Amino acid sequence: MKRYGNLEGDSGVVAYQSNAGSILVKFVNGSIYLYDHRRPGPGHVAEMQRRAAAGRGLSTYISQIVKDAYARRVN
Repeated sequence: MKRYGNLEGDSGVVAYQSNAGSILVKFVNGSIYLYDHRRPGPGHVAEMQRRAAAGRGLSTYISQIVKDAYARRVN
């Protein structure tokens, strides 16, 4: 996984891994979630990937928009 940029300095996300059509997100509590084309859908995944690469806004987007619409919890 790639370390999340966290340009705001207070993110709940610590790392991510972008793949074709999906993104894995690791949170500060150690949990890892998969988001993909099924849940929350390709548009949300693309936006999450964009924010992850930018290092800004990923945790906020997940908490305010995506919420619990993840494909599965990895750990």
